[in-house]
Amino acid sequence: MASGKDYLSFILEQLSEVEALSYRAMMGEYVLYCRGKVFGGIYDDRFLVKPTPAAKRLMPDAPQELPYKGGREMLMVEDVDDREFLRVLVESIADELPEPKKKKRKA
Repeated sequence: MASGKDYLSFILEQLSEVEALSYRAMMGEYVLYCRGKVFGGIYDDRFLVKPTPAAKRLMPDAPQELPYKGGREMLMVEDVDDREFLRVLVESIADELPEPKKKKRKA
């Protein structure tokens, strides 16, 4: 089941306070980036984030969900109405993630 554009739009509006936020459509779902780092996504109209130490600390009771068959477990964000919480969550996750690898240019 693919995610709807309406849910994506809602989540992007809720994350409007997050700087350097972007997304990419991928196979009917949406991968979310903060500062160029993948921190989560929209999968089957669920907002899932990587289970970093900060995410686990901020959402200790969050259910773990598979984004898709064969994927790694992620944490489901249930409180999508609190914009300040979402900003802190996303920025904290991004702070803990490594910098994206630079793509090599072909000669």
